[in-house]
Amino acid sequence: MFRTEERRSHFRTAIGLSELIYFSTVRQVRRTHRNAFVGLASNVMQTVIFVAAFYLMFSILGMRGNAIRGDFILYLLSGIFLFLTHTKAVTAVMASEGPTSAMMKHAPMNTAIAIASAALASLYLQVLSAALILFAVHVIWHPIEFYKPIPTVGMFLLAWFTGVAVGMVLLAMKPWFPGFAQTLAMVYSRANMIASGKMFVANMMPGYILAFFDWNPLFHAIDQARGFAFINYNPHFSSVSYPLLVGVILIMIGLMGEFYTRKHASISWSAGR
Repeated sequence: MFRTEERRSHFRTAIGLSELIYFSTVRQVRRTHRNAFVGLASNVMQTVIFVAAFYLMFSILGMRGNAIRGDFILYLLSGIFLFLTHTKAVTAVMASEGPTSAMMKHAPMNTAIAIASAALASLYLQVLSAALILFAVHVIWHPIEFYKPIPTVGMFLLAWFTGVAVGMVLLAMKPWFPGFAQTLAMVYSRANMIASGKMFVANMMPGYILAFFDWNPLFHAIDQARGFAFINYNPHFSSVSYPLLVGVILIMIGLMGEFYTRKHASISWSAGR
């Protein structure tokens, strides 16, 4: 009947929050398939299919001359890894559980934990997939060498971060305009098939064409990643600061939108889903 309230320190609160995010992330990873290895294998196969398709396209159409002088497979992987990481982060965050989800009825759970776990689950799968594919290419095919591996990984994380930021804005928009948000997410992912710049590099593009790609933070992240991965490529028309600033601004907009949405949440939003 009576109980004493235990005062928790900030450290214990942080540990409890981290534990909750961890278990929620594991749940997100197993969401697509109960067996985590099968889910990882399907993610790896999707990346392999992308690489094989672009390798054939570049070879058949004679576009290998547009690539950076060096390892052609690394050129393809550097673009495809960042593209898939960005796109899957957008999809995962946008599909995370909102304020009317049944999981929110459990006291420790909230939308911030749901968003963080969805973002971390997508990053976890992409990091494992990239590591397995690079290891397989390095062992079976030929050695893979990065000019500056740590900054290259930084661009990989930057692509994920901007994907989370875009997903946050779409997530805040989805309860108010569900059809428009889904269409916008689909158009954005389809546009990034070309606008991400994974098939070419900025230094080789004419100025009037570069203007159509310069708005995209993923384009800057991929171009900078290739500058760090290849010793003989120095990107002149992209920057690290632009996608970072765009990501921070979109995160702030998404957080404000999500806060407003959570305050006006209605159970009827999830009735038709």
